[in-house]
Amino acid sequence: MKNMKKVLFGVLLLVSVLSLAQVNADYKSPIVNVVKVAAPAVVKIDVVVQTEISIDPFISEFYRQFFGDIPQQYEESDAVGSGFIISKEGYIVTNYHVVQGAKKITVTLLNGDSYDAQYVGGDEELDLAVVKIKPNKDIPVIELGDSDKLEIGEWAIAIGNPLGFQHTVTVGVISATGRKIPKPDGSGYYTNLIQTDAAINPGNSGGPLLNIYGQVIGINTAIINPSAAANIGFAIPINTARRFINQIIATGKVEKAYLGVYAQTVTESLAKSLGLKVTKGVYVAQIDKGSPAEKAGIKEGDVIVKINGSFVEEAAELTSLIRNYTPGTKVKVTVNRNGKEITIDVTLGTLPTETSSSSSTAREFYGIKVANVSNDDRNKYKIPASEDGVIVKESSNKYIKVGTLIWRISINGFAYDIRDVNSWNSTVGNIKKGDYVGIFYYYNGVRSVYSFRYDG
Repeated sequence: MKNMKKVLFGVLLLVSVLSLAQVNADYKSPIVNVVKVAAPAVVKIDVVVQTEISIDPFISEFYRQFFGDIPQQYEESDAVGSGFIISKEGYIVTNYHVVQGAKKITVTLLNGDSYDAQYVGGDEELDLAVVKIKPNKDIPVIELGDSDKLEIGEWAIAIGNPLGFQHTVTVGVISATGRKIPKPDGSGYYTNLIQTDAAINPGNSGGPLLNIYGQVIGINTAIINPSAAANIGFAIPINTARRFINQIIATGKVEKAYLGVYAQTVTESLAKSLGLKVTKGVYVAQIDKGSPAEKAGIKEGDVIVKINGSFVEEAAELTSLIRNYTPGTKVKVTVNRNGKEITIDVTLGTLPTETSSSSSTAREFYGIKVANVSNDDRNKYKIPASEDGVIVKESSNKYIKVGTLIWRISINGFAYDIRDVNSWNSTVGNIKKGDYVGIFYYYNGVRSVYSFRYDG
């Protein structure tokens, strides 16, 4: 009797499973349709990067004394990333860090078609770039969605090339919006990011994050160290990218927005010393004359606490948030003024390419181009107001990086303070072949000196 019951239960279970299978015989996950629609427009990006081999300056100087200049030496390395096609003309969106410094770019589609790609332009601060192929036939194009309408918990699908595994699909949800993470070089933050638990790995960078309709809602950009946490990835909202893509296609670069304040992060000691009514935010220490901030009525002594409803806690974060917008955009800046919150409408201006007309006449020296220091430079590179000098805007010198503040130059043991472009010009103009030169600089919170014998 007992065995009969077991047999009967087994038969009933089998019948139930078979019935369920029949009911759902044509069932397909909606993810399948998303992949069918979007994957053909997702590309693998292979890059070849040429980098200069670093040589210790002391070895270099020793070699130069006896044998002359050491020939520049380079090495090549390969990297892989992702991107997606946005037009029939062959324009492809990706991350800036995927194609940065690329000597050669190769794009491969899902069907195996491969093309040489040309770098159109991009922006390191936004981590956004555009490349272009010349298709010899019709190519698929992906649809862009609306990242402003995202809801926490909705489906998120990532397609990319993690570790070189082409067109890998991972699925998760939107975990959060409006996230910020520090940039790897410590220069500021990526702000207003989408967080997802869809698996993102090296090689996914530049690929699309999709909604359930197969529309791009973000550009996969970064992950938290997997040894520290699992499945915490971040994407640039597609609405942020949309503001700049056409600019990049048209000009190769972006026009950056400008508020016009020099700001300091509010700390406990700063709040106590200045008698501030808040312990978090960004203190407005100085306002550029004629800037959007001044025109809108922001005052020195205000503490900026929000930009368009997003909380601001650090000066570098303020700069990053402003850079997410294009010039002419109206934003709501919430400030704490004497303990009372006030929201001020500000129309952002265009960030000046140079801070002073004199910066355009600055002498280039030893591969270094400088300009006078702006408030935005101080915010971006975390340069205190107490540090004076000139800011390095371009550099082919491997020891002096962009963002470095040069504050003194010594020539054969005599020191000259560098306060602005004029003092830079007069000092470097006196340097002659064979002089022993020391460049005193400030970078990433540290003062250092780079010394060499000038070879003309």
